[in-house]
Amino acid sequence: MAPLLRVEGVSRNFGALRAVDDLSFEVSEGEALGILGQNGAGESTLFNLISGDIHPSAGAIRLRGRDITDLPSYKRCRLGIGRSYQIPQPFGRMTVFENVLAAASFSSGRGESACYDLSVDALDRTRLLNKSNFAAGALTLLERKRLELARALATKPALLLLDEIAGGLTDGECHELAEVIKVVREEGVSIIWIEHVVHALLAGIDRLLVINFGKYLAEGEPQNVMANAAVQEVYMGIEVE
Repeated sequence: MAPLLRVEGVSRNFGALRAVDDLSFEVSEGEALGILGQNGAGESTLFNLISGDIHPSAGAIRLRGRDITDLPSYKRCRLGIGRSYQIPQPFGRMTVFENVLAAASFSSGRGESACYDLSVDALDRTRLLNKSNFAAGALTLLERKRLELARALATKPALLLLDEIAGGLTDGECHELAEVIKVVREEGVSIIWIEHVVHALLAGIDRLLVINFGKYLAEGEPQNVMANAAVQEVYMGIEVE
């Protein structure tokens, strides 16, 4: 059986800069993969490659065995790839419900009235239903992070890409958001999660991939990877003799 996602030797150049360098990995159905790297290590570029916001300079990306390397982002969304963005940018003058409804309608290609139930469900799962009629621009940071997640879930993803969704939150807020993500996982959604809040990341994943300047550094069971000498030296700044 083919993995849900397979990234095969993917590279991405920006002029002389190689942001992602011959990177390969897989994600299985129902798995949560964490990706860790220093700022500028290429993680967000990798997400943009998977979601179709940009295209690779080399390599291939396959979803359930299908080559999606050259597909635009909206087609990838309709095939089951949803994502959140590091900096939430909701339509501030629209209500919370309208923001989620727009995502549901876009991803399904159906009219808004056909997406009401899906939108309500996404808001309920992310504990935002009581904010449905609030202007999105009036939300707190935690609520905007929840809205990012709700908009992604409204696209009915098989694979959910989470880009530093815990960034800027307090420990308590991270815990609240992690509980929502746990429920999403229990529903069978596969996840790739980029995060610099390490304790939140390690608590919510099955496997950890560490990259350094766009290159593969280490991969495996999270605690074992964090104990890896190369990871400690490159990511944590610990000199290991």
